[in-house]
Amino acid sequence: MAQKIIVDPITRIEGHLRLEVIVDDNNVVTDAYASSTLWRGIETIVKGRDPRDVPFFVQRICGVCTSSHYRAGTIAIEDALGITPPLNAILTRTLMNAALFLHDHPVHFYQLHALDFVDIVSALSADVRAAEEESFKYCETPYACGADHLKAVKDKVTAFVNKGALGPFANAYYGHPTYHFTPEQNLIALSHYLECLRVQRTAAQLMAIFGGKQPHPQSLVVGGVTCVMDILNPSRLGEYVSKFKEVADFVNRAYYPDIIMAGKAYATEPSVLNDLGVANLWTHKEMQYSSNEFLFDSGVILNGDISKVEDLDESQITEEATHSWYKNDKPLHPYEGEQEPNYTGFKDEQTLNAKGEMENSKVLDTKGKYSWIKAPRYKGMPLQVGPLANVVVNYAKGNKFVVPVVEKVLKDTGLPLTAVLSTLGRTACRMIEAKVIADNALMALNNLVANIKSGDTETCAKYTIDKNKEYKGRYMGHVPRGALSHWIRIKNGIVENYQCVVPSTWNASPKDNKGQMGSYEACIIGLKIADLKQPLEIIRKIHSYDPCIACAVHVMDTKGNDLSEYRVNPSYC
Repeated sequence: MAQKIIVDPITRIEGHLRLEVIVDDNNVVTDAYASSTLWRGIETIVKGRDPRDVPFFVQRICGVCTSSHYRAGTIAIEDALGITPPLNAILTRTLMNAALFLHDHPVHFYQLHALDFVDIVSALSADVRAAEEESFKYCETPYACGADHLKAVKDKVTAFVNKGALGPFANAYYGHPTYHFTPEQNLIALSHYLECLRVQRTAAQLMAIFGGKQPHPQSLVVGGVTCVMDILNPSRLGEYVSKFKEVADFVNRAYYPDIIMAGKAYATEPSVLNDLGVANLWTHKEMQYSSNEFLFDSGVILNGDISKVEDLDESQITEEATHSWYKNDKPLHPYEGEQEPNYTGFKDEQTLNAKGEMENSKVLDTKGKYSWIKAPRYKGMPLQVGPLANVVVNYAKGNKFVVPVVEKVLKDTGLPLTAVLSTLGRTACRMIEAKVIADNALMALNNLVANIKSGDTETCAKYTIDKNKEYKGRYMGHVPRGALSHWIRIKNGIVENYQCVVPSTWNASPKDNKGQMGSYEACIIGLKIADLKQPLEIIRKIHSYDPCIACAVHVMDTKGNDLSEYRVNPSYC
């Protein structure tokens, strides 16, 4: 008899993502539905405003990828107005972007995803001397893996357990049969989990050097950057280099070895292999480090055929709302996009609870509308975006920065190239991105210094906005969670329409009018769940995308009942 399993919230960040899956008598998933349960609405708030105000509003979409939307909004306006920022501004933005990636990716793995692979309870039985020896299998100079340090980590977490206060380690499925690390491997990863809490502070400071603060930096403006005094100050440049190298060291001596360790340990775990999800991959060039060179290149791969990489035809991008809580269901290009809400609610149904009992629940109306996320499509097809798409496309194109790292990872893990197209590969690709940036992004700083020494100190371009003209423009780029685009139309000197198509919109898309799934839903199909009361396999898969469903204005309680509704009039914001 088919059963429905509900995981809500599924994220360790923000928490607005719900997944409902149908399983058969063998606990195999036969259908899946991903739902964002909160509405963002920022596109509505920025309508009617001076476009130069837009970046400061859209960066509030999220406090995690904060500078991504800030930069996207700024560049979208520059594209519309035909502005080319000075090279100094472009390189400074790259340095800020590198800081974001080096903060975001390690934090994703350790604080948001590691407990899907790491059994903390098992770590408490580890032999610290054996764990120290184990760490040298993955790195010549292991990070924070001396026996004395590991003993201190073990004692600290044991004290948490004895007090019954597990804190961030609470409510996990410890002892689950799909955990594969040994106690010693778990202890190594636990040590790096705690170290990452310290290193992320340095990464945040790295952003603040040129951004002014983190989160929500404030130094980007339409036309360039405002952090002139920092760019021209050798001590500030030196501080950036010092902090960058500290974070890069963690990437190379902790993050990289731990992914290699996971690759070896989980090489035969079926729940993390052969689950690519959507096989259409898109990424966009990013990390400009000179006047015309980027660390990552653009491209689209369709139907998983890595022998063919084509250029994106952005005119073929649409969003539709057949199963989304909006009124207009038609597929519209983002320049023409609409977001008038049409919330139809949940329905009553009997479902299985964590105790294995049937109970009355509020569930998604899967035949109707069931998510605040729209269904973006390219040539009528869903796309997968993110580090996996970025690394695979760039590997297929022979990118000189990406190919050596991918081949080293495959050699060190003993895995075939096909293993990249999976949950395990998606997790590894996020680290590969971080390593490429850690090893190469300082080229942008070196070029910035060389440009300044040549006498070029320009940081902002001049421009005008003609209120008698209509403008449209967009930002397209690759951010920590994948390909991001912002689309703006300006009329009478103010914003006429604004649309954001974010990475989690592509990946967490509900079904479209043809029944095509987004990548979250697609990667779950065929999954066999060991224990329906502990659906760790589902969580592990979805967490590998680093879902980020941004803050919104509609709130529900755990039963799906409406608590309050808030109407925002943008004229008074």
